[in-house]
Amino acid sequence: MKSAMNKYRKSIGKFLGVFLTMCVVIIVLVPIIWLFVSSFKTDSDVISYPPHFFPQEWTLAQYKYVASSIPIFSMTKTTVIFAGGVTIISVMFDSMAGYAFARMNFKGSKLLFSIILLTMMVPFQIIMTPLYIEVYKLKLLDTYLGLILPRATSAFGIYMMKSFFQELPKSIEESGRIDGMSEFRIFRSLMLPLCKPALVSLAIFHFMNNWNDLLYPLMLTSSSDKRTLSAGLAVLVGNKVIKYGPTLAATMISLAPLLILYIFCQRYFVEGIATAGVKE
Repeated sequence: MKSAMNKYRKSIGKFLGVFLTMCVVIIVLVPIIWLFVSSFKTDSDVISYPPHFFPQEWTLAQYKYVASSIPIFSMTKTTVIFAGGVTIISVMFDSMAGYAFARMNFKGSKLLFSIILLTMMVPFQIIMTPLYIEVYKLKLLDTYLGLILPRATSAFGIYMMKSFFQELPKSIEESGRIDGMSEFRIFRSLMLPLCKPALVSLAIFHFMNNWNDLLYPLMLTSSSDKRTLSAGLAVLVGNKVIKYGPTLAATMISLAPLLILYIFCQRYFVEGIATAGVKE
């Protein structure tokens, strides 16, 4: 009787788990699907009431309007260079710094790491003006280097990689030292290959944050060919009249690369969060 009752409770628990999971999936996917199909609607179909989920007439007019209104292709290129460049450089420096704080004992390491963590509590609005003046003095305004260089590393990335490196066995680096390997070679050849999930997770974080950022690239650029997609969307929306159809199409263009990136990297992303997390 007890075994039958336990099986019944397990089946009920499994059913509730599957049901709640499906509810979450629907809540997450329906807005994305609605955004996709609405980008192919006509202007009147977008604002029609009662709203229709699928278009009455499928059209590419919204995408054509976006292409003719803003330099969408040059903005996409700038966004790829900006987000991709920051991701590659920041992941490299974050992993090196994280390894140094986790595995190398040097004077002042704890104090320096504490200062780095404190920078996570400083809002970007506070450093906007000093950062702009610094980039201006270096004559890097409205350049790719001016966009990428100030974000060459991040406190969160250093903290995340330090947490991951601390979980690896010390016997790995000790075996490398016995073989006469240098510290950098131990990091590059032994430790770094074990951090693939964390590196991919950190890369996704950096890429998404910089891809979607509006204020930072808008502050450091002035020409349209150096503006990012987020800035292009802000220009497209306008100050008084919102063009809903083109805005949906431009949003879909901006969102598509992130969705594709996550689909192909989700296994490493989940694994990296599970193993590295934000634990000390």
